[in-house]
Amino acid sequence: MPLANADLGPVEPPSNCSACPRLVAFRDELKALHPDWHNAPVPSFGSASPRLLVIGLAPGMKGANCTGRPFTGDYAGDLLYRTLLDYDFAEGTYLARLDDGLMLKNALITNAVRCLPPQNKPTGEEIRTCRPYLLATLAANPSIRAVLALGRIAHETFLSALELRRAGFPFSHGAQHELPGYGMDLFDSYHCSRYNTNTGRLTEDMFRSVFDKIRLHIP
Repeated sequence: MPLANADLGPVEPPSNCSACPRLVAFRDELKALHPDWHNAPVPSFGSASPRLLVIGLAPGMKGANCTGRPFTGDYAGDLLYRTLLDYDFAEGTYLARLDDGLMLKNALITNAVRCLPPQNKPTGEEIRTCRPYLLATLAANPSIRAVLALGRIAHETFLSALELRRAGFPFSHGAQHELPGYGMDLFDSYHCSRYNTNTGRLTEDMFRSVFDKIRLHIP
């Protein structure tokens, strides 16, 4: 894996990261309204030597931005963590809070953008600014053999980080892409958001079918 021996800087941004003015201003607004929330860059969550990396786009306001753990506290996390538990990528009980004792096994969860963006929509510049942390996460975890991108933007952000042509790896739910030279495959899923599940764009069976493929790839 070309990134395995790279020195790409810190894996996580500082808690007071000021790199994106718009995100900092939004974070400060929420600190005033909800001083008991996390309201800071959300660190990755997972086990040592993970074989699966799950990439979301950014923290949710009442989810990770509140609790400080990716996909914890919102509907997307309910489906994601239930599936991770069913496929033996997690152990314990998910109670949607930081102190529930849930542990990941051979898995790591991160976001392409570590801070909450207004309306859940980071700008292209904010995605690029946060890209070094995604690259550093990959470099620090050469054991990764499968990457699950939750949604098209996470998929395209990951490909851009590796300087791979998007046209060569088109996003499609359930798709599996071999990444030559990187020792890992990229798997695509529609995001496990409440909107996607409520509209039927993503069903639980559809989501589990992606994990079936991941389990075949990393038994």
